[in-house]
Amino acid sequence: MLESAEIGHRVTKEVYAREERKLRAALLNAQYDLSQSGRGPVLLIISGVEAGGRGETANKLTEWMDPRHIRVVAFAESTPEESAHPEAWRYWHALPPRGKLGVFLNAWYHEPVDPLNGRTQPSDDEPLHARLEGIRDHEQMLTDEGVVLLKFWIHLSKSAQKERLQELDRNPRTSWRVTRTDWDAYRLYSKRHDLWEHLLRETSTGYAPWYVVEGADERYRYLTIGKILLGMLQATLAKKPAALTHAITPTTPSVVDNVKLIRDLDLSQRLTSKEYERALEKQQSRLARLTRHKRFARHSLVLVFEGVDAGGKGGAVRRVTGALDARQYVTIPIAAPTDEELAHPYLWRFWKNIPRLGGITIFDRSWYGRVLVERVEGYCSVSDWMRAYSEINQFEEQLTEGGAVVVKFWLQISLAEQLRRFKAREHTPFKRFKITSEDWRNRKRWDAYERAVCDMVDRTSTEIAPWTLVEAEHKTFARIKVLKTIADRLKRALNR
Repeated sequence: MLESAEIGHRVTKEVYAREERKLRAALLNAQYDLSQSGRGPVLLIISGVEAGGRGETANKLTEWMDPRHIRVVAFAESTPEESAHPEAWRYWHALPPRGKLGVFLNAWYHEPVDPLNGRTQPSDDEPLHARLEGIRDHEQMLTDEGVVLLKFWIHLSKSAQKERLQELDRNPRTSWRVTRTDWDAYRLYSKRHDLWEHLLRETSTGYAPWYVVEGADERYRYLTIGKILLGMLQATLAKKPAALTHAITPTTPSVVDNVKLIRDLDLSQRLTSKEYERALEKQQSRLARLTRHKRFARHSLVLVFEGVDAGGKGGAVRRVTGALDARQYVTIPIAAPTDEELAHPYLWRFWKNIPRLGGITIFDRSWYGRVLVERVEGYCSVSDWMRAYSEINQFEEQLTEGGAVVVKFWLQISLAEQLRRFKAREHTPFKRFKITSEDWRNRKRWDAYERAVCDMVDRTSTEIAPWTLVEAEHKTFARIKVLKTIADRLKRALNR
């Protein structure tokens, strides 16, 4: 794959001047059409050999096109703020919305190609294989969500890399760009060649292929990448929007008898007033001490509250926050997505709110909306919610790898108790806002939601992020179970 990029292509000044004028005009027109279409976004990932011209290429693209609609981000070592979050957080934050272009230098390929990480051979490198598998999954998810990925590997032969470094180093205007790291990379060239081949081969897929571009001649490099980008923009604009195949019934059957997960819960469990007061003080005290422990600074806490309408999520959340330092946590109520959120992949709005180390985020409703309300109400296609199970599991794995303790609750009450609470809300002045026509409409689809919930628990309750089903018929019992579960999970994490 790399040998084909060492042929020695050259473009004369005359040819370049002629081709550049046409290409620039066409790119500007295509960029404008993309911004009006709301498709994409189109994301270019530019990586490759050190001194190959990644930065200059990105600058040339912004020179050719409207810089207001293109964002260039160079990813290197993480900043302190980025290091305090899961690794993928910084990539999600930089992701452009639909209708825009983004240029990521290295992006999630930074660590595998970084010469300072000491990696030179791909064989029997389990961490590398796991990372490449994660990259494939991540890119698959992005393209499924409408992101158009273009990946360019700018390559140089070893002799061309040396010549390029020397040329930059001799010129007073460019010598600052040559660092000791660049020369270290040159010395490791031969050892790392097989690693690059392996990386490109393992991550070049039908949905996100690599384009290997020779970088020795800048004019050839600019025109080649520009023409490939133009072709992709035109192809993206020419595609007809895929029609959503809305469906309330899944195309694949639920796991046999998995509705028993919900129906077999013992909703009669309750606590006396005295038992509740003693347990509340004990569990809130435990939670307070654990979240103030010095080892918690190496972790974060992500709490997910889902449940039946009127299931008591709000009351449970208030008992949790009553044990926390107000400077330490944030509660995120999830409603219908905004226009800005709709312009990004589904998980973007949740990545925005992931806490840094030492922080706590409480999600009142969450990313599980895709496999619950969006599934039942037909707000997304069947393929969207079916693939969401694996995407969610990958998302939560990324959170836990970044130090997060993910605790998920489903609060369940009976149909009769829900009716009682609905009527009580209607007749209580300060609770009227908590009952809407949508709540009554959702109640009519109780069985469909029940199947969706049981599928969700069956497919996304993992060892690292298990679901806790909470018998919430009696609110005091539910609140104590929630508090105790959080404290127990946090204690195990801190004692590892």
